[in-house]
Amino acid sequence: MKEKKTKNYWYVFLLFVILVACQTQTAPTPNESSSGFSPLPTPPTIGNPQPTAAEIAVPIKSAGDDSASPQPLATVESSPVSLTFPDPASYRWVAVAKGLESPVGLGYTPDGSGRLLILEQEGTIRLWQDNNLSNTAFLDIRDRVGSRGSEQGLLGIAFHPKYAENGYFYVNYTDRDGSTVIARFQANPPSANLADSASEKILLRIAQPYANHNGGAVVFGPDGFLYLGLGDGGSAGDPQNNAQSLNTLLGKILRLDVDNGEPYAIPTSNPYVNGGGLPEIWAYGLRNPWRMSFDRQTGDLYIGDVGQNQWEEIDYLPNGSSGDLNFGWKYLEGTHPYQGTPPAGVKLIPPIYEYGHDQGCSVTGGVLYRGRSLPEWNGVYFFSDYCAGWVDGLRQLPDGTWQAQRLFRDLGRISSFGEDEQGEIYLIDHAGTVYRLEQP
Repeated sequence: MKEKKTKNYWYVFLLFVILVACQTQTAPTPNESSSGFSPLPTPPTIGNPQPTAAEIAVPIKSAGDDSASPQPLATVESSPVSLTFPDPASYRWVAVAKGLESPVGLGYTPDGSGRLLILEQEGTIRLWQDNNLSNTAFLDIRDRVGSRGSEQGLLGIAFHPKYAENGYFYVNYTDRDGSTVIARFQANPPSANLADSASEKILLRIAQPYANHNGGAVVFGPDGFLYLGLGDGGSAGDPQNNAQSLNTLLGKILRLDVDNGEPYAIPTSNPYVNGGGLPEIWAYGLRNPWRMSFDRQTGDLYIGDVGQNQWEEIDYLPNGSSGDLNFGWKYLEGTHPYQGTPPAGVKLIPPIYEYGHDQGCSVTGGVLYRGRSLPEWNGVYFFSDYCAGWVDGLRQLPDGTWQAQRLFRDLGRISSFGEDEQGEIYLIDHAGTVYRLEQP
């Protein structure tokens, strides 16, 4: 049994690197035994001003204009304003849970209990509370989860804002046919440390043409709606052009009202509620959004979108954005032309930050720190790269541009970030450990 688990783990572990899809780049070898850090050179800054909710999109020239090709939407340059991040040498990522099987995400129950629920890719959810990892699964749905592909499995979780009353939580997983399933489960009573696997209520089942680019993000927004991040369906170069099509849910951010309708309702402010596209769509033009999160203080949305073979990007939408938003894939990879020319008048949203594959190969979107224990990190967005094992910080400068700084390295295969109810930040090493940022 142990040998079998080991073989299965390494199969999933090695294939998971293909998040970037069909690349030949050799990933750096992480120091998996390290929970420390080493400051690295600062990556370049993208000097984009912060977009506003009213002016979120930037037009680019199309074939009808006097230019021969689309223009990049952002300029890579050094910001004229300096910002000092806290000294990373004064902090440690401390292991709080070990021995997990391919962990890929975590969430917290919004009920004051201090419980964290950690996703294991093969289909189990483990409970962590009072510095202890339960041996009994909070939820075990391995009988319906397909995790044979590199990016398949149990991929996302979000707890209903009124979880303390209804015990509802929502997950994203791929089934044994490879389709994406968005489902609701229930813990009854909500204080129970065991959820009912028979309580599943399927909201969506979305066929996936390939085994990669499943996305997986499941988050509640400040408006109380459920947001879902779906990849473009896989393979390389989005061969079906799903990301730009409004007739498929792939390559999109979806927005659902789970408190009205069966199994859900469409928010009346969704951009295509009256036609022109599928009504669940809120934003499009994404390749493989691997983790997105809302700033709990401002309601702004941050997205890590995995690139093709050259550029990784962080996308951003301020609170109040109206939807009908196009992030540009596959016209653009990051800020760089990739394939095709947008029709005249199409507006594409530039990333607030990008980095090349000389620094990594697959972005892991993170969270913005709003905790109490480390107030000096307030407003810093933490993100990483699965292949490289570093952690970067990103923050908006007074002049509206964004600046990044490399903070930590050698932290393994970082598959996800998360936060607890108090806003403290955690990162997950896919090899089996969850860490929390602390000051010794």
